[in-house]
Parts: sequence; structure tokens; C-alpha cells
Amino acid sequence: MVNLDKYSSIFIANWKLNGNSSFLKDYYEKLKVNSNNCTVICSPSVYLKSLKRNNENLFCGAQDVSAYKEGAYTGELSASMLKDNNIDFCLVGHSERRQYFSETNDNVNIKSSNLIEENIIPVICIGETLEQKENNLTEETLSSQIKDSVPNSAIHLNALIAYEPVWAIGTGLTPTLDEINQVHDLIKNFDTKFRSFKVLYGGSVKSSNSKEITELSQVDGCLIGGASLNVDEFNTIIS
Repeated sequence: MVNLDKYSSIFIANWKLNGNSSFLKDYYEKLKVNSNNCTVICSPSVYLKSLKRNNENLFCGAQDVSAYKEGAYTGELSASMLKDNNIDFCLVGHSERRQYFSETNDNVNIKSSNLIEENIIPVICIGETLEQKENNLTEETLSSQIKDSVPNSAIHLNALIAYEPVWAIGTGLTPTLDEINQVHDLIKNFDTKFRSFKVLYGGSVKSSNSKEITELSQVDGCLIGGASLNVDEFNTIIS
């Protein structure tokens, strides 16, 4: 399992449903990883075998995993299958999975537990909708997601938490720097267990705002969506 304590910041590219073979070739030819940081590329599952890793600061990630370990579940990929493909990280509970595929906190908990058993680091995504934010339910929503999504086996050495305000994803909107820092502080103080966890920020991260975000005292890196598809922009973010 990757030693998370080794890195000052962690940057995860989530390509979502994008990419092809020529895109991958060009991307890795131009990618410039920073030796002080951990960089993870999460591609669509069909390209996982083509992802590059160096076991030092560049790693491979999946965008989802099955809640099942094996059996008659057509189209699913288990945690052990990801491990066979040298996958080091896996997103779980991304807001798009929760919204479009009815992912629940219980699903996220089971998937995260299965990943940890295979020495794969789950990136457990949590975040509030605009309606929840406007109704002052951010703390209640995040607390419920943390309590129910994070398995008992998760510790700061084998799991990550990613805060992604749903209302900021793909909209160009971002919370203020103070809001981001305050929410990350809230997450880390939800329970003493989480004080040592690395918490990443995700939600319209781009080269123009990433430096200010990652310099916040409670932020340990970023989960980058659309901006990660442009390798030059991503290089600027991770530099």
C-alpha cells in the first residue's frame, strides 16, 4: 500500500467518462510529476491496464469498484481484480455515482472496506448539495456521510477523504478559501480518529485557484475533474 505520510500533497485526476488510447499516449508523454507530491490518474476502467506508475510519486487509480467480491454480477469489477491490475487508489462515493447511480453511504462503506482488504486506498468522497448548503445542513450532511461511509477498518494510513461540494462540481463555482478550510477542519474534528486523515478538496479545481487551495492549512491536496483532462493545466496544478 502507498505510504500516504510520505507526501506533502496528493493530487488525483478524475478523467470521468473521457479518454482514448491516443489521449493516454499523449498525456503520459507530457505529464510532469512533482517529486514531493503524490499524483494519481483515475481513468475509465477499460484503460486501467494502460495507466503508468513509477511506485514513487505516480500511481494508478480506478473510478469505482463493485461492492461484491465475486459471483454472478455481470459487468462488475472487484477490488481483487483492481489489485491484479496494479491499481493503488480507487474513488468511492463520488457525487456523480451517488446522484446518477443511487450510490448510498452503505455501498461506499462496503466498497471501501473491500478495497482496504486488498491494500488499495479508497478515496471516500463526501459533499453537500446546494439545497443542503442553503438550508444550513452542510455539517449534518457531512457528519452523516462520514459516519456511515467510512468503514471501521479505515485509518489515516489506508484511506483518504475527499470533500467535494456537489454545487461546485463542473459549475465553475467554488467556496471561499475560508469556507474550504473550515469544512476541512470540521471533517478532521468529526472524531479524533480523523485528525490524522488527509482530506482532499474537489470542486472546480483549476490551475488558477489550485495553489491557494492547496496552501490552506487543513487541505492536503486536490481531486481534479475537468481540468485534469488538459495535461498542461494538470501539470501546472501538480507543480
